[in-house]
Amino acid sequence: MIESISDARWYVLHTYSGYENKVKTNLEKIVENRGLSDVIIEARIPTEIVVDASGSETKETEVKLFPSYVLVKMVMNDETWHVVRNISGVTGFVGPGSKPTPLSDAEVEKLGVETVVVTLNFDVGDEVNIKDGPLSGFSGKVEEISEDKKKVTVLVSMFGRDTSVEMDPKSLEKVK
Repeated sequence: MIESISDARWYVLHTYSGYENKVKTNLEKIVENRGLSDVIIEARIPTEIVVDASGSETKETEVKLFPSYVLVKMVMNDETWHVVRNISGVTGFVGPGSKPTPLSDAEVEKLGVETVVVTLNFDVGDEVNIKDGPLSGFSGKVEEISEDKKKVTVLVSMFGRDTSVEMDPKSLEKVK
């Protein structure tokens, strides 16, 4: 069975303390040299900028969110497992025993590792039908769409009154 990029998942690699950047760099070199970019897609070290405002000066410092861990998006098979596992500084994958466990989509989203681009087929002012949930079968007018497009406010007429309801965009479809 030939794996494809669509089979790639995010895995967590455990490294020696302070070896995160070295592991990431070595992995990227190995992927480039062996032509494995179709199965080992990306390596990331989650960081955040911390601002220290003590005294009269402010100082920005980049801090690792998870010291001793590197996130790798890859298609897991015997070859890729062996390549990644044998990089100097790697102690293993996170998972029970020797079986790496991929991060769930919810974990990936929560960590902010991948940004999910949401495209909607409707805009503010459009009429929409509600496909599922307690208001399934109702229709309404889109009042507002959140900046991240994860929530849509719909004006729904219920019991003779217009009511604003916050909904998941997946449960809405534009009236044709």
